[in-house]
Amino acid sequence: IGLFPPTSAVVAAMPFGNTHNQMKMNYSAEQEYPDLSKHNNHMAKVLTPAIYDRLRSKQTPSGFTLDDVIQTGVDNPGHPFIMTVGCVAGDEETYEVFKELLDPVIEDRHGGYKPSDKHKTDLNPDNLKGGDDLDPNYVLSSRVRTGRSIRGFCLPPHCSRGERRMVEKLSNEALDSLTGDLKGKYYALKNMTDAEQQQLIDDHFLFDKPVSPLLLASGMARDWPDARGIWHNDNKTFLVWVNEEDHLRVISMQKGGNMKEVFNRFCTGLTKVWKKPGEALWKGWAFAMIPSNCSQIESLFKEKGHEFMWNEHLGYVLTCPSNLGTGLRAGVHMKLPNMSKHAKFEEVLKRLRLQKRGTGGQAFPQICIRAHL
Repeated sequence: IGLFPPTSAVVAAMPFGNTHNQMKMNYSAEQEYPDLSKHNNHMAKVLTPAIYDRLRSKQTPSGFTLDDVIQTGVDNPGHPFIMTVGCVAGDEETYEVFKELLDPVIEDRHGGYKPSDKHKTDLNPDNLKGGDDLDPNYVLSSRVRTGRSIRGFCLPPHCSRGERRMVEKLSNEALDSLTGDLKGKYYALKNMTDAEQQQLIDDHFLFDKPVSPLLLASGMARDWPDARGIWHNDNKTFLVWVNEEDHLRVISMQKGGNMKEVFNRFCTGLTKVWKKPGEALWKGWAFAMIPSNCSQIESLFKEKGHEFMWNEHLGYVLTCPSNLGTGLRAGVHMKLPNMSKHAKFEEVLKRLRLQKRGTGGQAFPQICIRAHL
């Protein structure tokens, strides 16, 4: 780190430096600045040569750099009609160290959410009005999902093999404590046959194999399938993905259009208090006070001495800036053979603050909420 003057308190306090990033300092910012002339993503919209120059020598305590943040957006220009995010976080500190870039990206992606705003979350299923009778002629299935990151570990684009395996171990131990309708079992990808994996993917239970350019360019697919897997209950209506894009993806899903039932199950897994409000919890060297809104799954991790990444501005911290806040995506898999082909379909969705995600072909899009902050 002594080769170059520290650019922030974070860098100054680091016991080591990212030597590859330091080598780039032999070239000017102009020489290193990526060609974004044909890009359509939020990162490219915000990043200027001046911002690149100011941030390129910075790094988080774990060594995540500006080029690591933006590489997936550089390699994937995006679609002319679909604005992708174009950047990822490698650890919890990424959002602070590179806030000059990420704050405008977050504000643009989440409909004007400003750096001074504070995130609010309401996971009380009693406050959900309706949603129990979505037309089964059009709604094939309903699902609600969220993501969670375990504090103290790098995120998937930057984590080591050891970190990833420890996240899997902690997740397996914590989820194994769930009871009742949520009781289930963990299945590691490395122990599945190709046919078993593909069947789970085809049935929309399991994340796809790492073929997405966005996943590959960000570094999230390193060492695949090591320490990746899926936990699900016996009915496959409550699932947890481990070490895909985020440490954890918690999913409630079922066939048909009863979104209220899906959301109730989702909240049961996330918001049932495991200990009484304010009750002290000792586990090894860990000490914590369990708040009244602590989730069941979060309580299980706190029992292991770990908590989830969260702050009052960003809410729950996740790998992609699009998933910050609640990290929640509520969606229905719909049969819209004609409307989905309509020229103004995307415009209608945008006005409703919804988005289309490709699942099962153009006639069967997944329609879900767009903003999470």
